[in-house]
Amino acid sequence: MSRLKLIPPLLSVAALAACATQPPTADLSPAASAPAPTPGYDWIRNTDEPPQQALVYGMAHSDEVKLQLFCRPGSDALDLAAMLDKPARQLRLESGGDTETYRATSEEAAISDGYYAQARAHTKDPVFQRFRRLGWIAVWDGDERHAYAARPAAVAEIERFFAACG
Repeated sequence: MSRLKLIPPLLSVAALAACATQPPTADLSPAASAPAPTPGYDWIRNTDEPPQQALVYGMAHSDEVKLQLFCRPGSDALDLAAMLDKPARQLRLESGGDTETYRATSEEAAISDGYYAQARAHTKDPVFQRFRRLGWIAVWDGDERHAYAARPAAVAEIERFFAACG
């Protein structure tokens, strides 16, 4: 058999093989786009003021706090407090594709520049369920998004907080 006669069947086989090959798929899961933890910051669970539980994102042993979640054990009610650059009537949170907007009040912060915004929410809200699973949540301050990701050791503290809150 001449070499020229082999070329058409080989091209057909190569074309079929190329069609059967699937390109790699992008990981579109919410965890795929998880932000990296910020150096020096982490989620810290505070149980020093029973019966209230607190989960705080900030720098340990400092007044540098970005977001605080408070609850009473067994209640799914959350009190939220966030530090923002601008005053806000809403507190918009996001985690892994879920976004919730809460009515908020804000006032100038006494111990740092910016504004202290407060809102109420529930542990069962989708954004908090996603945060509980993924270990990160983002706060929108106007058009700026600030993501607060847990280090691996703090993920268990997030779960303990939500388990205690109910």
